[in-house]
Amino acid sequence: MPLYRDEAVVLRTHKLGEADRILTMLTRQHGKVRAVAKGVRRTSSRFGSRLEPFMVADVQCYEGRNLDTITQAESLASYGATIAGDYGAFTAASAMVEAADRLTEDEGSLQQYLLLVGALRSLSRSEHEAGLTLDSYLLRALSIAGWAPSFVDCAVTGAPGPHRYFVPQLGGVVADEVAPPGAARLDAGTLDVLGALLAGDWPVAEEAPERSRAQASGAVAAYAQFHLERGLRSLQHVDRSGPELPRRASVRPPIGPVDLLPVPTDPAATDRADAPVARPASPGRADASPETPAQPAGISIARVAASPTTAAAPAGHPEHQEPPA
Repeated sequence: MPLYRDEAVVLRTHKLGEADRILTMLTRQHGKVRAVAKGVRRTSSRFGSRLEPFMVADVQCYEGRNLDTITQAESLASYGATIAGDYGAFTAASAMVEAADRLTEDEGSLQQYLLLVGALRSLSRSEHEAGLTLDSYLLRALSIAGWAPSFVDCAVTGAPGPHRYFVPQLGGVVADEVAPPGAARLDAGTLDVLGALLAGDWPVAEEAPERSRAQASGAVAAYAQFHLERGLRSLQHVDRSGPELPRRASVRPPIGPVDLLPVPTDPAATDRADAPVARPASPGRADASPETPAQPAGISIARVAASPTTAAAPAGHPEHQEPPA
C-alpha cells in the first residue's frame, strides 16, 4: 500500500535541507511514523503550520524506502499555539511527547495515541495543573506499555497493603520484609496521590497538600526514568512552581538630572572635602612660626585669622592698621 491516510500527533521535527522538514508522528493506526514534509519551511507552504509539534492532523503519506512523504495535511486540533503560550504547559507537553516517542514503536498503539491526544487537550484547556497532568500521563502510558505500578499491594509478594516502601526497580511499593536497604519510605498522603493519578481521581489529587504532590512527582519521575532505561531530558525543564501570584507594581518617578548626582552619606566627609588644602610654609614667612598651630579641618581661613593662638603679623601688615575713626 504505497499511499495511506491516518490521524497523527506531531511529536518532534527536524530540519532537512533548505525548506524541508522531517517529522516524527504518532498515528492512530500505523504507530510511530517518520515522514518528510517538503517545502513546509517556506512562507508560501500550504500546510506548514499544521505540522508543528503538539498538533493533531489528518495526513496523507506516500510510503518510501526509509522515510515516508507527506502529500496532504488537514488540521484536526490546534493545541500547539495554546500550549506554547504557557511555559508550564509547554514543558509538560514536551515531556509527554518525548515519553510517547520512547514508548511506541512502528506497530500501531491506539491506546497510546488516544491517551496522548487526551493529555494534550487537557493541557490546552487548562483543565488541571500541568504537573499533575504530566504525572498522570506518565503513569498511564507506562501501564499501557506493560509497566503498571502497584501503590497498594506488594509488587513482589502480592501481600495486601498498604505498604510504605517504594522501589521503582521492583514495580512499586513493597512489604517491609522484602524492602532493600535504602528504599524510599512514602507517607500515606503521597501514596493516595499516586493512586489518584493512576486512576484519574482528580479531586483527590488536586486537594492533596503541596508536600505530598511534590513527593509523588519525584516518585513518578524515578519510576519512568528507570523503565525507559534513560532519563527524559524534558523532565528537568518542567515547571512545578504553579501559577504565579500577582505582584504590586512599584511606581517610581522618572530619573531627573538631580537623581544622577552622587549623594554623600557621611557629613564629615563633605566637610573634609570642602576644607582648603594645607600647604607647607616657606622659610622667611611669618606664619611659619613653630607656635602657629595646625589649621583644624572644617574651619575657614577667616576663623583661623581671628583665633587668639595665631601668631602676630609683622608690622605694616593690614591687620595692625587702626580702623578709621
